[in-house]
Amino acid sequence: MTVVAESATIFTMKAKHRKTLAAIFAKPTKANIKFIDIESLVKALGGEVREGDGSRVVLELSGTREYAHRPHPGKEAKKYMVEKIREWLTGLEVTP
Repeated sequence: MTVVAESATIFTMKAKHRKTLAAIFAKPTKANIKFIDIESLVKALGGEVREGDGSRVVLELSGTREYAHRPHPGKEAKKYMVEKIREWLTGLEVTP
């Protein structure tokens, strides 16, 4: 599967990243997506993940940033975070 981002760059993704992207866009919103899989997806799309203070993380893609908090003690992203990331990706025209 290929994804076309806002910059018209075409990315070929691994199956794991395709599944993560599909899970982010699934309705109803899933609560079992591992945050590390979201980070991996952003990196696969040519983005960057930077650590902030504490559990704060900056996801950067196509010149835009999304601020998130890495979940703890669990590994799964909260539903509101998945919805926030879905909106961010949609704004960048990254969809499954």
